[in-house]
Amino acid sequence: MPTIAEVDAMDREAFVRTFGSIYEHSPWIAEAAFAKRPFGTLAALQEAMAAAVRAAPPERQLALIRAHPDLAGRAALAGEVTADSAKEQASAGLDRLTEEEHARFHALNDAYRAKFGFPFIMAVKGAGKAQIRAGFEARLPNDAATETATALAQIDRIAGFRLAELVEG
Repeated sequence: MPTIAEVDAMDREAFVRTFGSIYEHSPWIAEAAFAKRPFGTLAALQEAMAAAVRAAPPERQLALIRAHPDLAGRAALAGEVTADSAKEQASAGLDRLTEEEHARFHALNDAYRAKFGFPFIMAVKGAGKAQIRAGFEARLPNDAATETATALAQIDRIAGFRLAELVEG
């Protein structure tokens, strides 16, 4: 686990190799954040990455949102999600749903995607399946602009959790 000083000393290639997967299938965020070095703190590194997302055009932000898998979706069941996503979903118990729970999550995923055109995103670390289901139900009535902003904020939370596991201090 590198220290922030070691992160600040990385060349572009090492930085992108280390942090390119923090945001799901979106190494462009690490590439943009690299220019903000030195960070000095983990919080500054996280902010540089979040700022890269905020500065991206809407179509790139939407592509980032769409790069995420459904929670307890088909890809997760088939083992076709990133290792980070699989670990995060398992920590919330989404890999151990009953048949009835799985059917409910599937229906919620479908309804959410049909309404917004992208997957429901929630930073599930520390949450349980009941909280996640409640999040789905609470957010489904939202409008598209609210959900886009909420999805991006949740993605930044996910990135923060991932960075904290990857960088010392």
